[in-house]
Amino acid sequence: MSDDNKVQVDLRTSFGKGFARRLRAEGKIPAVLYGHGTDPVHVALPGHQVSLIIRRANALLDLDIEGKAQLALVKDVQKDPVRQIIEHIDLLVVKKGEKVHVEVPIVVTGESFSGTIVTVDVATIKLEVEATHIPEHVQVSVEGLEEGARITAGDVTLPKGASLLDDADLLLIAVSTPVAEEAEESAEAEAEAAPAAEAAAE
Repeated sequence: MSDDNKVQVDLRTSFGKGFARRLRAEGKIPAVLYGHGTDPVHVALPGHQVSLIIRRANALLDLDIEGKAQLALVKDVQKDPVRQIIEHIDLLVVKKGEKVHVEVPIVVTGESFSGTIVTVDVATIKLEVEATHIPEHVQVSVEGLEEGARITAGDVTLPKGASLLDDADLLLIAVSTPVAEEAEESAEAEAEAAPAAEAAAE
């Protein structure tokens, strides 16, 4: 984990919507840290730094809480639906070597066979991984795949140390031919066959 993920936080002793608004006005984000049977800890995070970190899924923060280091996984980010301002973050206490359950984005690479389209049925895959080794994404190649090809969760090559939590038969990606193209090809075939049929009739 890079030093960019080291975050100096402030403990919060005041609560309520009014206090939260004041925090956000100061460029900070209200958050709560919980897990491992500990009492929830209310903190204020540096807004700009944390906003950049959480652009990636399953961001792991190395918190400095009054001199005490604590790893935390970003579990939930609440945003204003209109202004998209981060209103609150839920953080989960984790420890080095601990395994966590996460949903990792799927990134499709390559191009399927000419004339086909790739449909992503499920955009994430559920994995159990070490908290300090959460992959940013999992790559799935569709290079050269033809119509009818299907990629399930069990087909995916997982990062080292990761275990699949999804059903192995879960359909992630399917390759097909667009319906419009099939209709056009059928119409062309009929048009080509028509003169031959007429000639035969004569």
